[in-house]
Amino acid sequence: MEIAGLFFIVVGVLVVMSVQSRISQTDKRVARVERKLDLIMHHLGVGEPADPRMDEVVALLRSDKKIQAIKAYREITGAGLKEAADAVERMA
Repeated sequence: MEIAGLFFIVVGVLVVMSVQSRISQTDKRVARVERKLDLIMHHLGVGEPADPRMDEVVALLRSDKKIQAIKAYREITGAGLKEAADAVERMA
């Protein structure tokens, strides 16, 4: 019985590792595509429409509340932590 339990634990760990690897690969591919789209948009002179809620992020930055600005940016855009931090840093 102990061997069967150990077998299932090992199989479970391998499955989880495989899923995490695929997610990581997908995240990298999406980031690459987003960078390419950003370059294309920049080349064409096309920007994202300004969201009026971004004024809150700018106000937080002016008040030296960078962490709150990142949180607000994430709530507004649905961006990940790294993407939001990079965007807020560019805004600063």
